[in-house]
Amino acid sequence: MSGGDARADTAARDGRIRTAVVGMGWAGRSIWLPRLAQHPAFALTAAVDPDAVVRASVRRDHPDLTVLPTVDALGAEPVDLAVVAVPNHLHAPVACELLARGTPVFLEKPVCLDAAEADQLAEAERSGGTVLLAGSAARYRADVRRLAELVPKLGTVRHVDLSWVRSRGVPSAGGWFTDQRTAGGGALVDLGWHLLDVLTGLLGPLGVAQAVGAVSDDFLHDGAWRAVWRKDAPVAAGGDVEDTARAFLVTDHGTSVSLRASWASHEPRDVTTIRVEGSAGSAELRCTFGFSPNREGGPVLTLLRDGEPERIEVPREAIGAEYHQQLDQLVSALTDPAAPGRAITEARSTIDVIDRVYASAARSRA
Repeated sequence: MSGGDARADTAARDGRIRTAVVGMGWAGRSIWLPRLAQHPAFALTAAVDPDAVVRASVRRDHPDLTVLPTVDALGAEPVDLAVVAVPNHLHAPVACELLARGTPVFLEKPVCLDAAEADQLAEAERSGGTVLLAGSAARYRADVRRLAELVPKLGTVRHVDLSWVRSRGVPSAGGWFTDQRTAGGGALVDLGWHLLDVLTGLLGPLGVAQAVGAVSDDFLHDGAWRAVWRKDAPVAAGGDVEDTARAFLVTDHGTSVSLRASWASHEPRDVTTIRVEGSAGSAELRCTFGFSPNREGGPVLTLLRDGEPERIEVPREAIGAEYHQQLDQLVSALTDPAAPGRAITEARSTIDVIDRVYASAARSRA
């Protein structure tokens, strides 16, 4: 019996969730492999990547792990969950293949790049009789959860400001991340998906009646603005997506939303700001999402009512702790009878907003 088979067999006996990670890029190797290996509810049994050099590197780092070249090869492995972290344009095709044969899938964002892919995922989930799970880890941050607890105290929500602005943080400039064909978009698809997911977590599913937006690429073509902390392979800077997107939305209920997602800027640090304004008060969270070391000193959450600011205590947590919290939620979601269809419903809403912002930006440029 191989090391991977032995691990899977042991996991089956002790009730852990036998998990494969598909895609050994930065997210697969830096986020998911270490956290799945550490989490007591999961048994990391397999990894999949088409690149032979990458597979050899993974085998060196994880000698007990079964490392495979294709999702087809994964079919022979006993897997209770597949975490899919491949390039964006492969998210839906790979997830559909797994779902259709009955394998539960956790799909990294973006869940889909258009409505047609959402339809394909929905059909694969139904035909396989299984579940697609998704969602941004950002909504599981301790500071975001604390902000969510304050929202009911704010009365009727009138406006939400959402921004994630990096100082220098263009990912894989010149690689698939900045190619429209493989990424589906730039900072709006990458950072903006997290912000829109947090908005859903704060206010629930929202229909958007109006959406306007603008995009720019002032930093994309200069390698000095790349995300050096990602340790991506050096490639020539450039691409055909935006490094900054700005949007203004109005929901079906009349709540306005301003959104900014920037891979790079002239700011000294990477800052995420979420401000919720209501009829009875406002609350603002200032922090830094993600893994960049160039971050705020710590999250600051402020409640403001009748001109009186109140600093709200927020638990301190390690960078990336939200991914561990997300894994905690996946354990129960896998057996939740209401889970099938939920991820796709939320993804449809998010991709609709993103499509409309891009369409508005294109009209403005024309």
